[in-house]
Amino acid sequence: MRENEPDAKGRRTVGAMDILAPLVGEVVGGSTREERYDVLREKIEKNGAKVEDYWWYLELRKYGSVPHGGFGLGFERLIMLTTGVENIRDVIPFPRYPGKAEF
Repeated sequence: MRENEPDAKGRRTVGAMDILAPLVGEVVGGSTREERYDVLREKIEKNGAKVEDYWWYLELRKYGSVPHGGFGLGFERLIMLTTGVENIRDVIPFPRYPGKAEF
């Protein structure tokens, strides 16, 4: 996420928003992306990640980018919200059984 400039009290925030629902949690989440190559690379290094593992993502920003963002709708959480199902495992649209989770 892209960090905003600190406010008058020095607090740091990011350009992001979530739509939350009772008993379900985050239904929609959105944020602006970090488009500045040097800032993104510095954040990767600061967080102890290997820059080589993120080469493909850095390549998208290497020659410049524009401020942009995106959002995602949590489909399973939306189904929970509309149907009243209490456990997210019960609305996942693919079979779950022992020995099938390869990842």
